[in-house]
Parts: sequence; structure tokens; C-alpha cells
Amino acid sequence: MKRKPDLLWVLVILFGLGVVTTGYTQSQWERPGDIPVSVSAQQQR
Repeated sequence: MKRKPDLLWVLVILFGLGVVTTGYTQSQWERPGDIPVSVSAQQQR
């Protein structure tokens, strides 16, 4: 029974990390950076 709260905390931490990473990538997309260049380089293949 004590493992269920641990699983819940893992899901909460993973969800928090996902929100942080998506917010960081959106901030990178808004400003002209290296990400659009790498995406366009991948599309040329």
C-alpha cells in the first residue's frame, strides 16, 4: 500500500518536468535560435 503514493509522486514529478521542458522549448521557439535551423536542416534530408 505504501508504493502507491510513491508512484503518484513519480507521476507528479514527471508531469512537472514535462511542463518545464515544454515551457522552455516554447521560449526557445519564440526567439530566433538554433532550434529552427536544426529543424530546417533535418527537413532537407
